[in-house]
Amino acid sequence: MQRNLQALARRWPVLLLIVLVALFSRCDTRTSRDYTVETGDLHALRELGRLRVVVPGTVFGEPALPRQGSPMILQHELARSFATSLGLELELVPVFQLKHMFMLLAQGKGDIIAANLTITAQRRQWIDFSYPIDHVTEQILVVARDEGINEPKDLIGRTVMVDRTSSFWQTLTELQEKYPGIELVPRPDKLDDEAVLDLVAQGKVDATVRDSNIVEMYLGYRKDLRVAFAIKEAQPIAWGVRPDAPQLLAELNRFLTLEQMTRPHETHYIDDLEGLKARRVLRILLPNTAASYFLWRGELVGFEYELAQRFAKQHGMRLEVVVPPVDLEQPLDWLHEGIVDIAAGFLKACDAAEHPQLQATHPFHYAQPYLLSRSDADALTDWDDLNGRRIAVLENSASLDNLSQLASIHALSLHRFPPPEDASTLVDLLAAGEYDYAVLDEHLLSMELARRDDLKRQFSVGEPTAHVWLVHTENTQLLEALNEFFLQEYRGTFYNLLHRKYFNNPPRLRQMHDEGLAFGEGRFSPWDELIRSYAREYDFDWRLIVAQMYQESRFDPVARSPMGAVGLMQLMPATARQVGLTRMEDPEENIKAGIRYMDWIRQRFPEDLPVADRMWFTLAAYNAGTGHVMDARRLAEAKGWDRNRWFDHVEKAILLLAQPQYAAQARYGYVRGTEPVNYVADIRARYSAYVRLTEEPLVQVNAAQ
Repeated sequence: MQRNLQALARRWPVLLLIVLVALFSRCDTRTSRDYTVETGDLHALRELGRLRVVVPGTVFGEPALPRQGSPMILQHELARSFATSLGLELELVPVFQLKHMFMLLAQGKGDIIAANLTITAQRRQWIDFSYPIDHVTEQILVVARDEGINEPKDLIGRTVMVDRTSSFWQTLTELQEKYPGIELVPRPDKLDDEAVLDLVAQGKVDATVRDSNIVEMYLGYRKDLRVAFAIKEAQPIAWGVRPDAPQLLAELNRFLTLEQMTRPHETHYIDDLEGLKARRVLRILLPNTAASYFLWRGELVGFEYELAQRFAKQHGMRLEVVVPPVDLEQPLDWLHEGIVDIAAGFLKACDAAEHPQLQATHPFHYAQPYLLSRSDADALTDWDDLNGRRIAVLENSASLDNLSQLASIHALSLHRFPPPEDASTLVDLLAAGEYDYAVLDEHLLSMELARRDDLKRQFSVGEPTAHVWLVHTENTQLLEALNEFFLQEYRGTFYNLLHRKYFNNPPRLRQMHDEGLAFGEGRFSPWDELIRSYAREYDFDWRLIVAQMYQESRFDPVARSPMGAVGLMQLMPATARQVGLTRMEDPEENIKAGIRYMDWIRQRFPEDLPVADRMWFTLAAYNAGTGHVMDARRLAEAKGWDRNRWFDHVEKAILLLAQPQYAAQARYGYVRGTEPVNYVADIRARYSAYVRLTEEPLVQVNAAQ
């Protein structure tokens, strides 16, 4: 009895936390996943087979585009390495509210919190802390144009918004005692971290607070904010561990000790392969483009990214991607300065000509340049047919010298597109009639032809372009290893599948086919009854889900996309894990998981949105990722459009995110906006047809009731 009372007393702060959270927080009762309860120590986790790591998520539950120095990505990778060291599978649990992180640990639904947790006496009552992982300062962030806040007294009469359960609130409360005019505003539950920064940038809130390492990440792509001052001296941050798990805590501390003793502390260094292996990190410079590296449905993808990932894995290293800012005039200087180990981005050997400290690998890719025209143009055979015509070309194209000579011979009007302009911008202008023709390398041309049918390939131009990666001249081991890697992989099975995945997909079908009659009157798919059942459970119109399923898989239960999406609802593996789906090709399980995920996405958008627009946002987010839609809403507002309307407003903004100058300022980076725009439009049209065929009145999509 006495032992039970002692245990209860020891657990009382945790139990109190659970009660308080249950009473005073507004949390969705329907979630996208079912949590396994396990309160045992390391031996119990070994039986479970996985380590459940709670991490800060956006309100959307998906990662932002990793850029250099992202502490969240580093902590995810550390968690993955720790799980591997224990022989366990990693299960990342993204959580929006800090208080819910503590609650999941207290309830046995998580094992570790991998986040910037300031060590406080109050929190020690709820969780155990690991050894410190870093030291940070708490910094005041204000809008860049506000020069009036530079020290604590300047906050008098100003509003500062932070999470009430964060350590920032306590720090500001202490500051408020000294400067009573400071107005503290608790962050509403429905706002995520980035949304608070938006309020500051818009002048609706005067300031907020973030840890210095998080600030560095945000200011890497946001130019509308600045650091006003640091509130206090640097203090330690750590990870949290579920109480009563001393073995797990001891193993974590041993892991973190080894990690910190071997982690490279300098940010600028030049090291060859053996040194990089010892550091266990390979840094690669990659542009945020559809050909190289981008975020798609919450997963990191890209032809060069996957190649680099495979190389790093073979050599026991973690890949760290560094995205160069679009306004960086000489990105290859970062390789020379030791900020990265490899420079990529479909470079040519001549790109290193002005950098004697750099050397090129053997080619890993060849692309034949082609002349491109609008689809209604006559077929051409040679340059004699182009006298006097306007031709667009990217300035970094290997064909530029050849085209310059041809321009003088055939009186061509040659228009160069300097970086950061890309292939999408060039072909959009061609399709709009700004130019008569364009020249593109084959891999870029294939990507453009796969997304549109208003362009036509004409004849080849010059010789194929050889693409290489660049390394520092001192890194002879790295150069040799990369050359050997390319020699083994080029045109091999992995390479060919990867190339087909990104560059050889057939053009997307544009015209909807009326297949409803194939299944009998009033039926649109073989899965109507299953869809009706689960759609009703989650308050969706079943016909909308059928229209979406057709768009995703053409009703094929074993459909598998080149990007890895599976089944009727084309769920990505990470999403499937999030919603607890294991049998991805089982029709009922896939339908249930897809609708459940749709519901989860819908809850990420405000309930006071126009009811139809909330659904269009949900569909767009299902296709492209919620973060990209949020970036588009933010951009729409900046452009003076309505952030709460999809058609003619946010859809226009998401199209802009394919352009480097806009993607660079977006948290989730590049997205090919034509995909979600066409996706929503096609589903809307098909849904309307289904409603008419069932002879039921067409009403706005009920997404919020």
